[in-house]
Amino acid sequence: MAHGTAEKSLVLSERWRLAALEREQVIQLGFMAVIIGFVFSLFHLLGNTVADVNSQSAFVWMVSRWNDSISYGGVDWSFGWVIPPICLLAVWFRRRELLSAPKAINQWGLAVIVLALLVHWLGAKMQQTRLSLASLILLLWGLPLYFFGWQMAKMLIFPCAYLIFCIPLTFLDTLSFPLRMFVTHVATAMLNIIGIEAHQSGSAIIGVGGGFSFDVADPCSGLRSLLAMTALTAIYAYFTQKTLLKKWVLFLTCIPLAIAGNIARVITVALVAAALGDKVALGLYHDYSTYILFSVAVVFMIGIGVLLNTDFVRVGRRLKAWLTQRVEHPA
Repeated sequence: MAHGTAEKSLVLSERWRLAALEREQVIQLGFMAVIIGFVFSLFHLLGNTVADVNSQSAFVWMVSRWNDSISYGGVDWSFGWVIPPICLLAVWFRRRELLSAPKAINQWGLAVIVLALLVHWLGAKMQQTRLSLASLILLLWGLPLYFFGWQMAKMLIFPCAYLIFCIPLTFLDTLSFPLRMFVTHVATAMLNIIGIEAHQSGSAIIGVGGGFSFDVADPCSGLRSLLAMTALTAIYAYFTQKTLLKKWVLFLTCIPLAIAGNIARVITVALVAAALGDKVALGLYHDYSTYILFSVAVVFMIGIGVLLNTDFVRVGRRLKAWLTQRVEHPA
């Protein structure tokens, strides 16, 4: 009978790994499950106080913004759907380091948790659901910091911080107008440089002699592509760059890349309009040019990442050795 009991415990341990857990670990896991349930209930039942969504859930408010059509500023937040899976992928990528990290209670984590709950309360009082969602991100980082310590928490900084891209920061729409004017001004100047006479009238580009005329509207400001490029560059830099400095350098290149790509798009629209007419330029070409130029920006992003990872000293030595060999042993 004792042999049968021992064999049963062994099977349970191998299959479910429950018998391998100590009593303290089981209690800790149970406590964490209760906290996760409390956090979900807090932000689902008391996360939104804004009246424009018929729900008190911060998650429902956020998803409704992801599903919105393009706002008046031209920002599309539909990429919010892919952010949580990417964060989980980033955690999975470092799973071995996370499991092997030394674990200990860190009292600073408790301070972060209290701060996060305070920010959530302020967000509810101010009817700013974005603040509540930001507090949720802070809370998701503060809990591991408290229960498992700094070594684990510092590896979770990026996966948690990346969740910021889930929050619909619709106030960024205010940047749309200055971006429109900047793109219009630079595109008009470039057209004149390459020999296509044009002048700017507000946010419109008008060809001299009536060859073409179109307005750089809010969706063409480049803010949408800038935000998408920012999110893409952040995760690419995290996975490909070895040092924090290189990660930041690559991340910051997304701003000029996105703006330059949008300026190039406006210029090519003007060139197509001058050659084939406004109907073709503002129809078929306008609809598909975004994908083409965004792809070009992505290629440049990858190229910059490769350059940052290149050991130029090693490349120089190889080149020198090859040149020396060619001189000493010409073909």
